[in-house]
Amino acid sequence: MKQTSEEISTIFKGLCDENRVQILKLLRKKELCACHLLEKMQLSQPTLSHHMKILCDSGLVVGRKEGKWMHYSISKDGAQAAIKCIFDLTATGEYNNG
Repeated sequence: MKQTSEEISTIFKGLCDENRVQILKLLRKKELCACHLLEKMQLSQPTLSHHMKILCDSGLVVGRKEGKWMHYSISKDGAQAAIKCIFDLTATGEYNNG
């Protein structure tokens, strides 16, 4: 299914901040609790929440609540959507699907 311009922009919004890129790098290895992200990123809780909301809205990250903490991981579906987005936007010639 073709991604809308809004969906594409939302994916890129998730990727266009150094802190969010660093969070994604941390999540590549394993699911992390927000408390561990706070320690590793040295961000305030409201700032981390802001970044995590954008990453979750982009579909790149999913969160699950366990007790009072959120645990975050990379979304395989979101990663595939981002790959498709890049491919569709940059495909030329015979690889261009529209």
